[in-house]
Amino acid sequence: MPMISNTAGCLAEQVLSKIDHLYELYHWLMIIAAPTGSGKTRTLQEVHKRLNAPLINLNIEISRRMLDLTERQRAVQTPRLLGEMIDAVQGNTILLDNIEILFDVALKQDPLRLLQGLSRNHTIIVSWNGSTENGFLTYAVPGHPEYRRYQLHEGDFLVIAPA
Repeated sequence: MPMISNTAGCLAEQVLSKIDHLYELYHWLMIIAAPTGSGKTRTLQEVHKRLNAPLINLNIEISRRMLDLTERQRAVQTPRLLGEMIDAVQGNTILLDNIEILFDVALKQDPLRLLQGLSRNHTIIVSWNGSTENGFLTYAVPGHPEYRRYQLHEGDFLVIAPA
């Protein structure tokens, strides 16, 4: 367990030291990209403690809002529901954990674009279960139904990955 804590502490320091740089970017979006078990949640918990920024489990919160919707309604309503959820939160910096629901193929969403849209009016720091390699941000692995691969463009948003 100490290894995860140290990793989370290092990542939290990176996050905190780079928040001010977000305001120079088009999207105020910081992605902590790392595989499962690498300390992303602990990192967000540490940032939450230090900034007193809201920490949202996106899977739980968005699922609650979708309970009474049909599958088609869920796909159509996801961006609106997500926007309303974020707008209702107090504070400018919002931490999002457990974002897997955004990648659900039934929702037919582009998760990165949704997050970028939210980050025009709020500072969004999100845990992303994936990696960065050769100028690309990935989610899941090739062949997985939720696999996504995005080319990174400098100045668009900030990605932090553990060494």
